[in-house]
Amino acid sequence: MNNHIQPADRLSLVSEYYFSRKLKEVADMRAAGKDIVSLAIGSPDMPPSAQTIDTLRREIMNPEAHGYVPTKGTQELRTAFAHFYRKWFHVELDPNSEIQPLIGSKEGILHVTLAFVNPGDEVLIPDPGYPTYTALSTLLGAKVVKYNLTEKNGWMPNFDELEAMDLSRVKLMWTNYPHMPTGAKASAAFYERLVDFARRKGLVIVNDNPYSFIYNKEQLSILQVEGAKDCCIEFNSMSKSHNMPGWRVGMMASNAEFISWTLKVKSNIDNGTLRPLQLAAAKALHNEEAWHHQYNYEVYAQRRKLAERMMDTLHCTYDPQSAGMFLWGRIPEKYPTAEALTERLLHEAGVFVTPGFIFGRNGERYIRISLCANEEAMNEALRRIENFAKNN
Repeated sequence: MNNHIQPADRLSLVSEYYFSRKLKEVADMRAAGKDIVSLAIGSPDMPPSAQTIDTLRREIMNPEAHGYVPTKGTQELRTAFAHFYRKWFHVELDPNSEIQPLIGSKEGILHVTLAFVNPGDEVLIPDPGYPTYTALSTLLGAKVVKYNLTEKNGWMPNFDELEAMDLSRVKLMWTNYPHMPTGAKASAAFYERLVDFARRKGLVIVNDNPYSFIYNKEQLSILQVEGAKDCCIEFNSMSKSHNMPGWRVGMMASNAEFISWTLKVKSNIDNGTLRPLQLAAAKALHNEEAWHHQYNYEVYAQRRKLAERMMDTLHCTYDPQSAGMFLWGRIPEKYPTAEALTERLLHEAGVFVTPGFIFGRNGERYIRISLCANEEAMNEALRRIENFAKNN
């Protein structure tokens, strides 16, 4: 190895993603013969709708379907996203200028940050929150400013704290509801206050909205607020709501100018997703309400009951009104840290759940259980956790 070659300085600012590192450890444990039930990752284990798969199967056989696709995305997919927002959120979007398909929301975080934030500018990021908001902002030279979300405040921003902050260098504020990891739900009144805050402070709200269908009967969008497009961007993803995490199809919606700035960045980095995949995704966006009720509510409701029993067994407290594909619980005082508990569950019970510290300082006394496992696996995890609790 050439010791004179060193990585870029920016690599010293971030660490390997927790799940990337931990899943390698779990894989090694399984290779050594240990049976592990994973309730850590938010990757839906169910398939997309039948018509989605049928469309992909048909379109992939077209010999002309394998070329480059414009970065702007296909007309079919943009039109389908516009239909989806009109039907479920009652938001009108121009498919030609107010929608940009993405290779998943994670890619969108990169492109939007590049489009709006100069090195040294500040970005408001929730604590707890999705770690990629912090990692990508840091890699791109932005100054990360955390704003507090606490259980006492229902995992909502404390606007008194925000108003007291110096926000003169803040370009973006990331929000995410239903919230990951806590499952807290937004309200129309909250979004109205958030839009007013953005207007007065001259910053852009980026609302990440992939969980609105999961164990949640009311779909809300920040773009429902009058004038929100002027200062807001919303991400959505088909990974969670349409059982398509590996397909990497998402979108951003905003005003035409914000979309054009982001497209300028994106067009210099990647191309559009494979055309048959986009056409199949467009079909998925027309799934019937019955499909969404079954796969996004009924299935998760049954799994949620089992996750609640796990939390009860561990004497963790949780919000019975939370939404999303995770259950977030506060650990009892007898455990020194959440990681101490999750490591014992992994190595003594063979159950992998997520410690809350990876989402920020305010998550240090919490654990997160994923509902992305079938009932057989969930029941087995419950049995193991009950045995663990008996011996502890």
